[in-house]
Amino acid sequence: MPDHETDAAEPEPPEPEQPETDAERRRRRAQFLRDLAEARELRARVQPRRAKAARLRHAMRMRTFRW
Repeated sequence: MPDHETDAAEPEPPEPEQPETDAERRRRRAQFLRDLAEARELRARVQPRRAKAARLRHAMRMRTFRW
């Protein structure tokens, strides 16, 4: 295995003396949610039976949830 940095490496956290702005936090959250959705789509393609069962369980939870 080669020992070199990849683009998938974690970005450096902001410096402690500069608090994170709302825009930065929203941007990071949006990226995280995009990655999460992509991972779910990939898992659904790789494991269709398990993904279908998860969808059915979620639908049942939503039908039986009381508002």
